[in-house]
Amino acid sequence: MSNALLKVIQDPIIGFSCFSDEEIIGLEDAFGAHHYSRLQVVVREAKGSWITDINGKKYLDCLAAYSAANPGHHHPKIVNALISALHGNYGSVISNVVYTDPLGLFLSKMAKFVPQLAPRFGHNGNKVLPKNGGVESVETAIKMSRYYGYKEKGIPDGKQEIIVFDNNFHGRMITVVSFSSSPKYRDGFGPLTPGFVSVEFGELKAVEKAINKNTCGILVEPMQGEGGMRIPPPGFLKGLRELADRHDLLLMFDEIQVGLGRTGKTFCFEHDQVVPDGLILGKALSGGLIPLSVFITNARLMDLAFQIGSDGSTFGGYPLACVAGIAALEVIQEEKLPESAARQGEKLMSRIMKMAERSDHIKEVRGKGLFIGIEVKNQNAMDFCRRLLDLGLIANDSHGHTIRISPPLNISDHEIDFLMEGLEKVLVTK
Repeated sequence: MSNALLKVIQDPIIGFSCFSDEEIIGLEDAFGAHHYSRLQVVVREAKGSWITDINGKKYLDCLAAYSAANPGHHHPKIVNALISALHGNYGSVISNVVYTDPLGLFLSKMAKFVPQLAPRFGHNGNKVLPKNGGVESVETAIKMSRYYGYKEKGIPDGKQEIIVFDNNFHGRMITVVSFSSSPKYRDGFGPLTPGFVSVEFGELKAVEKAINKNTCGILVEPMQGEGGMRIPPPGFLKGLRELADRHDLLLMFDEIQVGLGRTGKTFCFEHDQVVPDGLILGKALSGGLIPLSVFITNARLMDLAFQIGSDGSTFGGYPLACVAGIAALEVIQEEKLPESAARQGEKLMSRIMKMAERSDHIKEVRGKGLFIGIEVKNQNAMDFCRRLLDLGLIANDSHGHTIRISPPLNISDHEIDFLMEGLEKVLVTK
C-alpha cells in the first residue's frame, strides 16, 4: 500500500499527484478548516500568467494571488536562485544567533530599493525588519507607531491610538481584525485589541477630527484591495502627510497588495508624490514562491523602537526567503514590471471602460495600472467570477460587489485579448 502511494506521488499525470480533483477536494473538506469559499478547480501547474488543471485545461490567472505573483508564476530567475540555494546548502533556516550572507545582502538591497522614508527625521538611510506573512509586518508597523508615541510623544503606555480606515484589510491576526469593519473577520474572536479609531476612507476631515493627544500614527492602504478596489480622492494621501507632520504622527502605508509595480509605479505612494514614515511590503516580494514580508522605516526610527529581544521571528528573513527576495527585486527592475503594469493596464482599462458602456451589469470601473475593479450593480460579483471560470479565467470578488482584475504584470497583448473575450461574454452578451 505504501509503495503504491509513493508511486502515485512520483509519477503524476501533471503537477504533484495523480489524485483526482474530487479526491483532493474531499481531502481538503475532511481535513482542512472551511475558511475559504473556493472556485471548483484544482491547480496542478502554474507558469507565467497561466494555471493548468489535471486535464491540461489552462486558465488565465487574473488574480496573481492578490499580487503575490506579480512577475508571473515560477519566474525562471527566481526559481533558479532557489534551486541554487538548495543545491548549494545555503537555503536552510539558521538560528538568529549567527549571521547569514543572504540576509545581509537582502536587507541592503531592500533598504536601498525604497526612497528615504520619514525624511523629517533625517536622511539616515532605511532599515528593514523582515517577517513571513504580510500581517506580521503590519503588526510590526503597529509596534513602531505605538513605541514612537510612548517614547517620543510621551503618551502613557497602553493609551496610544492609531487611526485606521473603514473597509480596510491588513490581515486576520487578532490585533488586526480588532480594527476591521467586517464582522466576519472579528465576531467571536474577542476580547479584541483596543487602541484603534476607524474613519471613512478618503475623508480628511474625519481623520483630523479623530486626532487627539493619544494619537501616535495613521495606518492606511494607499488603495484599498479587499475594500472594493477603491482609489482615494485626489489629495487624500497628501492630506494625510500634512496631518501627520502637523500632529507629529507616524504615517504608515500598507502596500502589500498595491506595491512593487502593481499600480504602474514601483510604489503606489509615488502616484501622489508622498513619502510615508513606514512602509509594509509582502506578497510579490519573493515572486510568490516563499513567504516573505518586510517593514521598512527610517534608520533612526527603527533603532528607536527595536532593541535586542523586542522582536524576532524564526523564519523571518531566513536564507531561502532572502535569496528569493533578492531575485524578485532584480526581476522587477530588470524587466521594468512597473512600466509594463502602467502600459498594459492602460490598454486593459480603456477596453473595459468601453465595454462598460454596453453592459447592463457594470456600475463602475476603477483602478490604476493592473489593479482594476469592475463593480457590478447587484452585489453579485462572485456569480460572474464563476462564469468566468468556465471560460478559462480565474477571478474573484472584492467586498462582494466588485470583480477584481489583477493579473501578472507582464501579461501580454494576446492574454489581454483572451481576458476581454471572457469579460464580454459574461458582462455584455445577453
